[in-house]
Amino acid sequence: MHLPWLVKYQYAATLFFVTIALTKVSCFQFNFPFFPDDSNLWLSKSSSILFDAIIVTPDIIDPIDHYSGRVFYIKPYQLWKEKSNQNQIASFNTTFVLNITPETTPGGEGLAFILTSDRTVPENSDGQWIGIVNATSNGTSQPGILAVEFDTRHSFTEDGPDNHVGININSINSIQQVSLMNNRLNLSSGQDVKIHIQYINDTISVFGAMSGTSEESMETLLVSPPLNLSSFLQKEVYIGFSASTSNYTQRNSVRSWDFSGDDIRDDDKSLLWVVYVGVPIVIVLIIIGGLVIFFLRWQKIRHMEGPEDAYPRIEDQIKYSTMAPKKYKLRELTKATGGFSLQNKLGQGGFGTVYKGLLENKEVAVKRVSKNSRQGKQEFLAEVTTIGSLHHRNLVKLIGWCYENRELLLVYEFMPNGSLDKYLFGDKDCGDNYNFKTLDWETRRRVINGVAQALDYLHDGCEKRVLHRDIKASNIMLDSDYNAKLGDFGLARTIQKRNETHHSTKEIAGTPGYMAPETFLIGRATVETDVYAFGVLVLEVVCGKRPGNVYAQDEYKNSIVYRIWDLYGKGKVVGGVDARLKKEEIVEEEVNCVLVLGLACCHPNPHKRPSMRTVLQVLNGEAAPPEVPKERPVFMWPAMPPSFKDAEDSSLIQGTITPFTEITGR
Repeated sequence: MHLPWLVKYQYAATLFFVTIALTKVSCFQFNFPFFPDDSNLWLSKSSSILFDAIIVTPDIIDPIDHYSGRVFYIKPYQLWKEKSNQNQIASFNTTFVLNITPETTPGGEGLAFILTSDRTVPENSDGQWIGIVNATSNGTSQPGILAVEFDTRHSFTEDGPDNHVGININSINSIQQVSLMNNRLNLSSGQDVKIHIQYINDTISVFGAMSGTSEESMETLLVSPPLNLSSFLQKEVYIGFSASTSNYTQRNSVRSWDFSGDDIRDDDKSLLWVVYVGVPIVIVLIIIGGLVIFFLRWQKIRHMEGPEDAYPRIEDQIKYSTMAPKKYKLRELTKATGGFSLQNKLGQGGFGTVYKGLLENKEVAVKRVSKNSRQGKQEFLAEVTTIGSLHHRNLVKLIGWCYENRELLLVYEFMPNGSLDKYLFGDKDCGDNYNFKTLDWETRRRVINGVAQALDYLHDGCEKRVLHRDIKASNIMLDSDYNAKLGDFGLARTIQKRNETHHSTKEIAGTPGYMAPETFLIGRATVETDVYAFGVLVLEVVCGKRPGNVYAQDEYKNSIVYRIWDLYGKGKVVGGVDARLKKEEIVEEEVNCVLVLGLACCHPNPHKRPSMRTVLQVLNGEAAPPEVPKERPVFMWPAMPPSFKDAEDSSLIQGTITPFTEITGR
């Protein structure tokens, strides 16, 4: 046993804990770089989380006029305490990014950062009241509220201009306000606005800039007169935002939020007890803990070096992932799935078997990686380290993972309507004629749009570009409202640098029928190969036909791409629509547009395929579908280069051929 190491450990740990004991915890803080859910927030009835942002007033209902809303951090903050002859008031800093998008000219009415002990939204506080007060409570001591308002409309005589910031105490009338007309900051431009608020030495300072500017270069918008917050706010307050609309409307959202303040809770009396009683106990515990940790580390190293460990150091690899999800115990997942009962089996694939489970009173899907999966560890790690750090409404959410007794398990949110392929082709376990609900045209359009949004996020919306590499109907899951969520990231690969465009591989990964023809030559995944697979998916969703299971050697002549392109050349592309769809619900112009878009994504020349951003513009009616030749061009390699205008966006390196060794079908 390495005693010198243990002595050093004990000394360092003792010094650390004594320092902790002698130093009071002095900070109350939280940080939301985005808002994946509302678990740490309190939201009023009309507020919500949407697109990873706080929506303070309704954003998607129609109409969005005459609403007020409030959102708070869920825990209260002790702002002041009685001390000697003078109250001690905490200092704080907060930074947040607002996005106020006007729906009328001007927008209306505004948004405010607020501190109050009462989270309730006042009745009739819409319109000019900005959710702060109403006509009855305005100017009285009843509200007990401080607001830094970001007003976007001149609503009454005493109000400032359309674009101003103000300090309000128990009133909609500001004690101080400053017009932003002369600043380079436009609150209701529809662009992100970064705000920093500081309260120190009884003074509130407000700084701001259009997003993208560092805090050091922010402009000073307002500095308040001395304010004794303890004179009108209670000791404990909630910190958050309020906003409103009237006949004049706007979309009021907060995209990120960071808060840091002094923690002045009463802990002085316990301090001496901690020093004189707690420290000796801690020292004894440290000695015991050091011995236990040393023994466990020795056991772990010996275990990991043994031949019985199928996947050595797998936990260390996950540990270094920036946002790895929760780790579960094997016994928890075994109990949740009824011992991986066949009655709870949801499906099976090359990667493993999926079971329905009940975990922490919530339905989940548990994927048990097959021990016969040749690339089980690699695919398991790809799922945890890739999708674990992604947050998008059209991606299946990975909740947790487990590695224990050679078992690799993944825990996902449960998708009650299963996978898309069953609605298009039936269930192979029950025969193709198994009676699943026929998805109507509007649902199919929504599915296509949802997958397109997920891919646009993976390619250009997240911090590191992600290539999915296995887009197909069986990997598209449907929630209770038949909204599409892209799942199965076992083959996904992250491109570490944003200017990288491809992932080289020794194996050709993917599913035959969805794989772009150049894949078999270049041995790499690109955004264009993902786009090709998406195009095949579009065609099968509209036509209700399988994509075909053939390889590049016979040029996909039995595939759906060839069949639909042939119909398109004859001017009969709408004839490929799924016969189960009712004629009265189909809009031929829409069907034609979507099918042509699918063919464009399946162009043999990867340079001619649209980006997912362009795909979304077409699906949303913001752009016409790309031009597609009447006859499917012959696949040639090297591909014809793009025009000079598109060259800088190209993801393929002209003329580069990487050999491959094996095709991996999924």
